[in-house]
Amino acid sequence: MKMQSNHDSLFIMLATLCSVLVLSSSQDFDFFYLVQEWPGSHCDTEQGCCYPTTGKPASDFGIHGLWPNYNDGSYPSNCDSSNPFDASKISDLISRMQLEWPTLSCPSKDGLKFWGHEWKKHGTCAESVLDQHAYFETTLKLKNKINLLQALEGAGIQPNGQTYSLESITSAIQMASGYTPRIQCNNGTLGNSQLHEISLCVDSMASDFIECPVLPNGRSCGSSVEFPSF
Repeated sequence: MKMQSNHDSLFIMLATLCSVLVLSSSQDFDFFYLVQEWPGSHCDTEQGCCYPTTGKPASDFGIHGLWPNYNDGSYPSNCDSSNPFDASKISDLISRMQLEWPTLSCPSKDGLKFWGHEWKKHGTCAESVLDQHAYFETTLKLKNKINLLQALEGAGIQPNGQTYSLESITSAIQMASGYTPRIQCNNGTLGNSQLHEISLCVDSMASDFIECPVLPNGRSCGSSVEFPSF
């Protein structure tokens, strides 16, 4: 009986250890940031921008990335060098990505280097949830769940070079999405503070939006910001 009891105890310990290992491997991070940027603000800087080889992007918010993060504000990065970006794995998504996830870096590029960077730095840290194809496809789907430009224009906030209160911008996105966004600004060529990026948080399974456990760091905005045209 004692021998059997020892065997049972050992089995329970091993089962518990396996459960902990599986749980830890599936909880590599706590949530995602879906980050989108306004191209007009990206281009209206001292560094400027270059349109991709496919031409000028649409006058709309473009994806910057889907970034795994921890609840304490830190984040993992460059998690798996053995799984490099492979454009052939997302060949069916390329045309959509050129429209909704355009590169604006110089010199003009086709987007592959930008997407490869996002996969290497951020996507590889979400492999427990999303493989390479799923990472990009899911990001595209999340972007289309909430139309940021439509939300702003519906509140009378137009990309026309005018200045709007940060409160009104935040409120418009909150009304449309149900969640508090992080608004980040950059400085235009004249030193003006302008709307640059909007981040919303996504659950750790990348299935839907959530209230942000912590808002991302970045260049803060003043009480009023410009929304430049593009």
